[in-house]
This record gives sequence, C-alpha cells and structure tokens, in this order.
Amino acid sequence: MAENRVVQGRMVTPPALAELIEGDAVMEVDSIEDADQTCPDCGGEDVLEIVYMPSVTELVTGWKCQDCDWAETDR
Repeated sequence: MAENRVVQGRMVTPPALAELIEGDAVMEVDSIEDADQTCPDCGGEDVLEIVYMPSVTELVTGWKCQDCDWAETDR
C-alpha cells in the first residue's frame, strides 16, 4: 500500500482516507494515488484518489481534497 498522506493537517492511512470519504468503515482499500483534478470547492490541486470496497458487492472510487472538506465518489 502507498504511504500515508496528510489530509487537512492530519496524517491518514489508506483505510482512514476511505472512511473519511465514505463516512463509515470499509472492507478493503487500495493505495492512495494523486488525482489529476482540481478541487471544485477551494481550487486546490491536492486531490487524492482511492479505490475501496464499502461492502462485498460494491467497488467505489473516491476523491478527497487535502486542503478542505470536499469529497466525492463515483456513485
């Protein structure tokens, strides 16, 4: 897995980042990647991407800005 990242001043692991996006614990998590997009809320370019499984039947891609509260999924 990728190393930890700083999100809004806190060091987070891949599972912790997925939980921030999902709002609940997740089953399985891939590594954290840098997303090729700009945050629509603050305009920052520090957006992270992570793929995770919140349940056995669902695979979700989530994005989270490192600088503000913005987060989104591909649902």
